[in-house]
Amino acid sequence: MVDENEQTTGNAPTGHRLIQSYLKTLDSSPGVYRMLDAQARVLYVGKARNLKARVSNYARPSGHSGRIARMIRETASMMFLTTRTETEALLLEQNLIKQLKPRYNVLLRDDKSFPNILVSKEHAFPQIKKHRGAKKDKGAYYGPFASAGAVNRTLNQLQKVFLLRNCSDAMFESRTRPCLLHQIRRCSAPCVGKISEAEYLESVAEAERYLSGKSTQIQETLARQMQEASDAMEFERAAALRDRIRALTQVQTSQGINPRGVAEADIIALHMDGGQACVQVFFIRGNQNWGNRDFYPRVGADVEEAEVLEAFIGQFYDTKEPPRMLLLSHAIENTDLMEEALAGKLGRKVEILVPQRGEKAELVESAARNARESLARKLAETASQARLLKGIAEAFDLDGPPKRIEVYDNSHIQGTNAIGGMIVAGPEGFIKGQYRKFNIRGDDLTPGDDFGMMKEVLNRRFKRLLKEDPDRDKGMWPDLLLIDGGAGQVSAVAEIMREHGVEDIPMVGVAKGIDRDAGKEEFHRVGQRPFALRHNDPVLYFVQRMRDEAHRFAIGTHRAKRAKAVGATPLDEVPGVGASRKRALLAHFGSAKAVSRANLSDLKAVDGVSGALAERIYAYFHENG
Repeated sequence: MVDENEQTTGNAPTGHRLIQSYLKTLDSSPGVYRMLDAQARVLYVGKARNLKARVSNYARPSGHSGRIARMIRETASMMFLTTRTETEALLLEQNLIKQLKPRYNVLLRDDKSFPNILVSKEHAFPQIKKHRGAKKDKGAYYGPFASAGAVNRTLNQLQKVFLLRNCSDAMFESRTRPCLLHQIRRCSAPCVGKISEAEYLESVAEAERYLSGKSTQIQETLARQMQEASDAMEFERAAALRDRIRALTQVQTSQGINPRGVAEADIIALHMDGGQACVQVFFIRGNQNWGNRDFYPRVGADVEEAEVLEAFIGQFYDTKEPPRMLLLSHAIENTDLMEEALAGKLGRKVEILVPQRGEKAELVESAARNARESLARKLAETASQARLLKGIAEAFDLDGPPKRIEVYDNSHIQGTNAIGGMIVAGPEGFIKGQYRKFNIRGDDLTPGDDFGMMKEVLNRRFKRLLKEDPDRDKGMWPDLLLIDGGAGQVSAVAEIMREHGVEDIPMVGVAKGIDRDAGKEEFHRVGQRPFALRHNDPVLYFVQRMRDEAHRFAIGTHRAKRAKAVGATPLDEVPGVGASRKRALLAHFGSAKAVSRANLSDLKAVDGVSGALAERIYAYFHENG
């Protein structure tokens, strides 16, 4: 239960005097406070065990760090939310930070989900596969893994060891002879009866024991079976078992850190330098290392390690299931509250430790070393990026190094499935979370009209910018536009920019030279002669890299759209027919055309299709046929 008491200032003064005016209305309740500037933008979100005591700290005229002093000066109003418990305040604080992204808070910028391995239990012969997203499928989930690459490597080796299938159920049912994976000893071919159900299920159980950290027992079993096969002079079977033992050993070797005394934990280490921070997270499950990932939260120059780590943990586990244990490089301020909050999410005890000795301390030191090295690389890349942006400014006569470059490209095949792509680059490199795709929907466009497509994309882009950020103070507007094309494309885009009154944004067209060789690009600007950069200019390579990234993004998006269109059937338009029922109908009848011609009794015979749905399908094709 949360009670809101919103207060605003009207014409009251800003800064600590304003904050003092709120103290008489606050009590000692726990809760969350927000500090807002004169434009009602949220500057900071904080939690408090005692709202009055916490806010009174900001009412002092001096004794603050530079960051906090600036924040206090900019504060024009405050909002307060009281909560029943301190833990509720902690959770609410992190939710608001993720939602509002205040300027003065530590902010986790990369918050993607992590993949798992799923041993599906919806079939007599379970499938092992990579899974990402909500855990809706029936089966056992193992993870998280740090990346898709970590999952793929593990799955690849598990296939060698346990010979489990990764094909879809539909593919499994349609097989009449073993596939290539069986021939290269990656699958036991249960689809054609090369292994009994009981033997296959034992392999599944072994794979699950391995994923649960019981690999020693499995190796002993395989070694015993290999010896028995050798004694019985079944040398081919013995060789196959030897290969499985080698594959299992290779999995364990590739994992690097495999702690004996830590069965399940996330190891979280922080390193800060030059006003930037790197948080390194190692995932330990089943006494095995399932990969690591580095994060670069947004921090201020004078933020303490405890604040960074607490903010990171709160935001990181907002949408993820925490492990039983967190091993940290630095202590956080509210360990008891964080443990309680995470335990509520997991449904069992969660322990947060800062180990000082032993294996746990060694694990944390390894993660801290990775954090130091990752941040050093990041700082070097940032310095290099700054030089390139400065070179861009000099090459294109900009007022200063651009903070946001938008690059546009189109992709289509003779005008079909046309897609416009926009990528974004800035001081930290490519900002993939800001990429955008545009489904070209102009009915009056001639197929393959690249000029028309680019005009539609830019027209929609500027309309949205003018609507969402009319004052250009939210960081959404580009400092430079790069488009793929020459003088014609530049003229088309310039016309759109004039229509929207945004002629002050520099725009450059990048076109291949006469012989279309990379390295001989020509640059086009409105009202100026085309020019080129010298062949070995780092700025030229940078522009080529951005253009290639825009092309890659547009091509990839176009291919996905085309693949979706190829897989489309009239069944997609029938109300109540989702992906699973569509698969069932196609598997039963063989094609969408056969479904459209089926009589009502045949439709009712399909597994998972109710009588009412069968009537709806029948009516759809016969009333609309």
